[in-house]
Amino acid sequence: MKAKTVLVSAAVGVGLGTLLLPGAALAETIVSPASTPVGGTVVLTATTCNPKSGDAIFRVTGPNRDQNVRSTTAAAGGGLSAELFTAGFTLGTYTVTATCGDGSAAGSATFTVTPIGGAPAGAGSRADGTGALAAGGTLLGAAAAGTVLLLRRRRPATTVA
Repeated sequence: MKAKTVLVSAAVGVGLGTLLLPGAALAETIVSPASTPVGGTVVLTATTCNPKSGDAIFRVTGPNRDQNVRSTTAAAGGGLSAELFTAGFTLGTYTVTATCGDGSAAGSATFTVTPIGGAPAGAGSRADGTGALAAGGTLLGAAAAGTVLLLRRRRPATTVA
């Protein structure tokens, strides 16, 4: 009976954890390359956006930018992508935050604008996986909490003579 209780409470905990799982933890935005010289081009990709749900909006913020880039272009690997030309950008690091056409967040990434002849272009920046790690921790924590609560309810009260 105890094994059944533990399994049921673990299932309830996983179910509750899934309900609490933020969509942002699974979202992914990629900027490629991770660094580009002034006047270079970076490709912004929101891999979780469904092209059928409308345009993706990439918000680019940094040392001298706060602009939106709209995308209707389907990315080869899935999602939506746009190209961004960095002429006129100040040297520094920029953050790209994406929102899908259905209003859901698609995560964020960064890229760096370097001087011409500066650092070579990198392979690209993507989410570091901490969101997925946090989501897994939430699921495990919810399962453990459910187990503890159910076991405490089932334990018979003891009296001291």
